[in-house]
Amino acid sequence: MYVSMSISHESIRYSVMNSAISLLIGWMLDLLIGDPIRLPHPIVWFGKMIAFLEHRLNKGAHRKLKGALTVLFLVGVVFLVTWGIRYLLSPYPSYLTILFDAIIIFYCLAGTTLIREVLAVFRALDRSLDEGRRQVARIVGRDTTELSAQEVRTAALETLAENLSDGVIAPLFWFALLGTPGMLAYKMVNTLDSMIGYQTARYRDFGCWAAHIDDIANYLPARLTAFLMILSQRNCFSPSLYRFVWCNGKKHASPNSGYPEAALAGILNCRFGGPHTYFGQRFDKPYIGDNDRLLNIYDMKKAIRVNRMAELWMVIIVLLRSIW
Repeated sequence: MYVSMSISHESIRYSVMNSAISLLIGWMLDLLIGDPIRLPHPIVWFGKMIAFLEHRLNKGAHRKLKGALTVLFLVGVVFLVTWGIRYLLSPYPSYLTILFDAIIIFYCLAGTTLIREVLAVFRALDRSLDEGRRQVARIVGRDTTELSAQEVRTAALETLAENLSDGVIAPLFWFALLGTPGMLAYKMVNTLDSMIGYQTARYRDFGCWAAHIDDIANYLPARLTAFLMILSQRNCFSPSLYRFVWCNGKKHASPNSGYPEAALAGILNCRFGGPHTYFGQRFDKPYIGDNDRLLNIYDMKKAIRVNRMAELWMVIIVLLRSIW
């Protein structure tokens, strides 16, 4: 009995260390490489799967039910397939599972690519407004053809804050809870929301469950993201900054996106939000913050530092959880 328990504890400790090693490898790969352009990407496959089912099911009656079943099916398949591959690898040398997990983590993290895209927006805007509009259209869902230079910069920084949660903190949060199967399943949830979770005529019914489940999956990570962003500041114990985030985070149309956006708006002392146009429809979103000052390259650089520090804090937290 004693030997059995010792072996069990040893195997758990060994598994935990493997998880920590996988995280470090995957995170470092993202820092050094970002999203690999020439390699197949799971998110691209997710998008094709979603488009295939949406094209065939988003018509006729019972669209809400068909949308809900689509979400459950796709998320379940991703979780079970990832878990199954890890199970099949378990009899083999542990480095195979470590490598598999590291690759999944690498693909699920988007911190470096997001920062590169935001840098590209500001550089394009320095060349011309039209270039800036086209560049920011790569990372936002809103129509960008009529945006002013200030609105282009605002859109880029809003996306930087929001996607710090969606692309870094939330995947790591679900990795800490459910390992790589949970991490990859979260990415499917997030991809579903980004493709069909809109309040437009086409997606209002079919995509409503995708939006609801994404809201649930991001509830804690979004608020954790805001806290980690504030934690990266010298005045991280300032009550006024927390009050600002609490009051303004609730103004966003999304129950989650407003918190990281409010954190960055408070840190930069600027204003986010306002009216946006999606698929030809205007949405009057509340403003986050009051200081409608012009944003500049120094704001962008500070926002990137905030992102990187929040990401580092989250990696440390997940590693400590793995080790302990």
